Amino acid sequence: MLIPFHQLPATSRVWVYQADRKITAAEKGIISEVLTAFTQGWSVHGQPMETSFEIRHDHFIVLAANDQASGCSIDSSVRAVKEAGTAAGVDFFNRTNVAFQTTGGVTLLSMGDLKAQYVEGIWNRTTPVFDNLVDTKGKLDQAWIAPAGDTWLKRYIPAESVLP
Repeated sequence: MLIPFHQLPATSRVWVYQADRKITAAEKGIISEVLTAFTQGWSVHGQPMETSFEIRHDHFIVLAANDQASGCSIDSSVRAVKEAGTAAGVDFFNRTNVAFQTTGGVTLLSMGDLKAQYVEGIWNRTTPVFDNLVDTKGKLDQAWIAPAGDTWLKRYIPAESVLP
């Protein structure tokens, strides 16, 4: 059962999918159509769940469920995101980019280049990064965007740069 995203409690489970590029307005319409149809009927063991989704920062799909989603229901959500991406021509399963928040919006950097880009000053320990590993709406609201040095990216920061 699709409900407005803001009505879901902080304990709701979330899944963040990052696009491989900026999503256009037309693509948002296609993605929204597919995900609206999916979330309206998303269920666990035949029982409807309170669900929602948002497209954020022109780069992310955030799916949410206010119930204990099972393996099968989670698998169905992955299929729905793949379907939405295919329909819109956007890849939400390319895990080789990291999204940073910049004054221009969202900047995607290749994971393979992170160390060199750190040395070049393209990003640093205080650069806001989207931590797509958040798993609840509360964490999404509070910690999705965090300084790179406070996330898993700290392993890419040279030791002499890390503060105690």
